[in-house]
Amino acid sequence: MPHKILIVEDNALNRALLLAVLKPEGHELLLAENGLYGIELAEREQPQLILMDVMLPGINGYDATRHLKANPATRHIPIIAITANAAPAERDRALDAGCDGYLAKPIDTRALPNQVRLFLR
Repeated sequence: MPHKILIVEDNALNRALLLAVLKPEGHELLLAENGLYGIELAEREQPQLILMDVMLPGINGYDATRHLKANPATRHIPIIAITANAAPAERDRALDAGCDGYLAKPIDTRALPNQVRLFLR
């Protein structure tokens, strides 16, 4: 069953990778290159899942997540943090900001569709 997924990622190669992996799954994919536009799209489009890079220009992914989780209209949307920093402290920081899950880069493209499905139930 296709779902609406918002990808908030400033790196064009990472966006292309996520698109290449998730598009064949039949999902409707929305793209934002920064945190502010990610917030705007999430509020307007109400996706079923957000994949949130944490290092973004302007408002970072942690602050964008805090904003979305503080908003009654978007707090129900699961957010998966995506970061190149795989340290346990970084995972804790993402979860403390309100993220529902955490993926370290480089993204395991074979595992990603199943990881996404877990959050779309």
